Order: sequence, then structure tokens, then C-alpha cells
Amino acid sequence: MISKRDLAQRLDISLEMADRHGFGDGASEAELTALEQDPPAWLVQSRSNRKKGARPVWVTLTCEVCGYTETARPKKWWPEFTYVSCRHHSSGELPKPAAGQHRGYFEGVGTRFVGVVDQAL
Repeated sequence: MISKRDLAQRLDISLEMADRHGFGDGASEAELTALEQDPPAWLVQSRSNRKKGARPVWVTLTCEVCGYTETARPKKWWPEFTYVSCRHHSSGELPKPAAGQHRGYFEGVGTRFVGVVDQAL
């Protein structure tokens, strides 16, 4: 059995959309295969919307320091991060910002990350 979260990630749909279309408890591997081979109209429309440059439903966050990876729903307030790192790493473990750049930090990215943005002064 595939969990609702894993199903949503593999289909690139939101958890709410999975619930709305009857996948609140997840699905079997056979059901997922059937959906991918013969997608219903709502899934075709969702995939079409993704191609139009809409914000992604899921993103993969990877710590620049240790390589820990997590898949998360991006938030509207997230800027384009230069790096993400686990919050327990020190800022000195990241590559230094380029000359003339200022570094900003954003807490609360995913379950354990800090987002880092390097911007020109």
C-alpha cells in the first residue's frame, strides 16, 4: 500500500487533491500504475497546469552540508534559496557568499532546514 503522501508526490498532486479524488487512505501499487497509464481528466488537467509554469506542488530539499534530503510542499513566502541546510549545522559549514553579497537566513523550511539566500548588496 502506498501512503497518501507518497501517492501525491509520485503523481505530483497536493494532499488535498488526493483526498478530493478518493485517495485519503492511499492506494495500491496497481491503482497507481493504472492512474499513470490511463490518467483521469483531473490528473491530465493538473499535469497540464504544471507545464504552464505554475509553482511546483512538491520540491526536494537537500542539505548542502550533509546531504539529508526531504520532499516538502513549497510555501508562497519561500524565495529562491541559494542553499538549504539542516538547522543544526553552523553557517560556517556552508560555502562563503561571493564578494559583495549579503546572506539572509529563513527558518522553518521543511521539517528541519534553514534556507539561505545570497543577494547583491
